[in-house]
Amino acid sequence: MKELDCYERSINGVVVMVEPYSQKQHTQQVIYRILDANLDRGREGLRIIEEWCRFGLDDPQLAQECKQLRQELASWHTNELRAARDTPGDPGTQLSHPQEETRGSVTSLLQANFCRVEEAFRVLEEYGKLYKPGMGQAFKQMRYQVYTLETRMMGYQRHQLLWRSHLYLVTSSNCDNLFETVEATLKGGLTLVQYRHKTADDIIRLEEAKKLKELCRTYGALFIVNDRIDIALAVNADGVHLGQQDTPVAIARQLLGPQRLIGRSTTNPGEMQKAIAEGVDYIGVGPVYQTPTKQDKPAVGLEYVKHAAKNCSIPWFAIGGIDTNNINDVIDAGASRIAVVRSLMQAEQPTLVTQYLLSQLNRVGSESAD
Repeated sequence: MKELDCYERSINGVVVMVEPYSQKQHTQQVIYRILDANLDRGREGLRIIEEWCRFGLDDPQLAQECKQLRQELASWHTNELRAARDTPGDPGTQLSHPQEETRGSVTSLLQANFCRVEEAFRVLEEYGKLYKPGMGQAFKQMRYQVYTLETRMMGYQRHQLLWRSHLYLVTSSNCDNLFETVEATLKGGLTLVQYRHKTADDIIRLEEAKKLKELCRTYGALFIVNDRIDIALAVNADGVHLGQQDTPVAIARQLLGPQRLIGRSTTNPGEMQKAIAEGVDYIGVGPVYQTPTKQDKPAVGLEYVKHAAKNCSIPWFAIGGIDTNNINDVIDAGASRIAVVRSLMQAEQPTLVTQYLLSQLNRVGSESAD
């Protein structure tokens, strides 16, 4: 095989002449550097995820899974691979992207690092086939483990955030500034958004859902799609909200899996108990007051709110005509979570109204704690 000519190389700022070696040896060194870089990348990403499992979720099992994966990576990180490292000569150390400079939330941080680990494992799977027998298959299996870990962990995150969410925005189709309004509420501290548009074409729904999903991801909020399981899956939403006449919960769960959220509208105690038995993650209780959003449904008043406060074992949101004028009546009836449409979608200052509604709801939580 033809030898390479001598060439200059900078090592720690000093230019030296490097002895020629065969093309095969050169390719081998390149593969070693790729494997070394991605083993480091995978271990770093896993450590970031592990720290949140340990300190953020207080989940020893998830933390242990991350640790075991890191240790398995370490077993493949041989001295031979480490010796090929050339940090000063690596052009990748100078590459960056604006999205890497900041993280909008813990959720976006975790998702970025899961992507980082999965990409590293894919590289290790392919280039590992050129290094040692069994390495490609080993990293294929580890990549699937990470996919499963991500699903479980993000599902855990979703359920935790659902329990912490006390104000729920349902979008309306007659808002001229949909994205600006939703972002304004997110800036005010909102952590739960449902996209609802009954009349738009699917292309428009898909585009709007994608943009809203990205907004919610940036601010660390949950994103739910009304009715449409297909759109929820297409945009990787956190779940769906179903009415009484929509897809049965069992089928929705089969399609969405155990980690995504499913909500159900209820108007009476019977529907509430059925929804809980079907395994939904939360329910809507209402409409408390008459609202144009639900013209076909009579208001159920505060009695159903009082019943839910005493009997509902899962998160529930009072909904229907609730605004800044009557929120305290709903709270007095036992509600600690509410869902609104017009109060925020038609507000002149959505951020301030969001902050006010949250302050009233948080006050209830503080008094309960006392």
